[in-house]
Amino acid sequence: MNSAMKNSIRPRVAVHKFSSCDGCQLALLNLGEDLLTLAGRVDLVHFAEAGPLDPEADVDVAFVEGSVSTPEDVERIQHIRQHSRLLIAIGACATAGGIQALRNGADGAQWVAQIYSHPEAISSLAQSTPIASHVKVDFELWGCPVSGAQMLAVVNSLLLGVAPRDNADKVCTECKRNGYPCVMVSRGIACMGPVTRAGCGALCPGLGRDCYGCYGPAEKANTDALAAQFASLGLTPQAIVQRFQSINSQAPVFLAAADKVRMRGDG
Repeated sequence: MNSAMKNSIRPRVAVHKFSSCDGCQLALLNLGEDLLTLAGRVDLVHFAEAGPLDPEADVDVAFVEGSVSTPEDVERIQHIRQHSRLLIAIGACATAGGIQALRNGADGAQWVAQIYSHPEAISSLAQSTPIASHVKVDFELWGCPVSGAQMLAVVNSLLLGVAPRDNADKVCTECKRNGYPCVMVSRGIACMGPVTRAGCGALCPGLGRDCYGCYGPAEKANTDALAAQFASLGLTPQAIVQRFQSINSQAPVFLAAADKVRMRGDG
């Protein structure tokens, strides 16, 4: 990974969208002057949100937002992988299927029939899956959405020829650093912070509300202990399952945690 951008004078970069809300791309656009500086250091050959259009281009680095949800998506992500030296999945949709993956355990055909007047015109896969389920991913940047600063840090690391840093700390660590009181201890609010990776700056706990896990599972997340704590706070098994089955529902750690609760109760 280290040499993919360092050896090029102006590395070629693409930003691709799959099934998503565009929030992670907007985070990059919102960098403002930093984005202009970055544009002078790389050759941004494809980024539909910003203007350049060349989805077939060979690139040094491809940032991919969104999950794979249609047969066309499967073909397209394989093509992108073949034409990219490095592929970086950005955001909850790309890393864990996103909010649309909540349909994975439901009857998708029934939903389509209820919503669309011509369901036969809708072509979608049975499940919404992360990019890594289909191709090799060189680095994953978790978050819903990711922050522009995260993406900038990844690009700067690659330009310097070093591997990007994977922030696997917990949101609780950010609360401590920022001096925020623990909402679970002080207010008895069920919070996903103990098992969620840092990166958001503990935005929700800083506003006095619970973390809902938008940055995905932290390293060595003790989901069993958190599920037990949720139960002691009065949450039903179904409510505990819903905590783990949210934005990052298909992240293996959260998926396994939800399955354990279902096995023990009626979640």
